[in-house]
Amino acid sequence: MANSLRAEVLNLYKNLLYLGREYPKGADYFRSRLKAAFLKNKDVKDPEKIKQLIARGEFVIKELEALYFLRKYRALKQRYYSDDNQ
Repeated sequence: MANSLRAEVLNLYKNLLYLGREYPKGADYFRSRLKAAFLKNKDVKDPEKIKQLIARGEFVIKELEALYFLRKYRALKQRYYSDDNQ
C-alpha cells in the first residue's frame, strides 16, 4: 500500500510541476513553492493523512486548470468582443 501512495504522490508532484509552467507569477516561483509544500509534509507516515494531502493537491490541480481556462477565455473574449458599450 505504501508503494501505491508513493506513486500517487509522485504523480501528483509531476502533474503540479507540469501545470506550474504557465503560472502567472512564473514557473520558478511555482516550483519553489511546490517543493516547499512537499518537503514540509515529507515526514508524514499515516496513510489517511497522506490521502488527505493528495486530495488537497488534486483540488489545487482543479483550481489551476480553472485559472488557466479563465485566462484563456478572457483573452479570447478580449480579442473578439470590443467594449463599444462604454
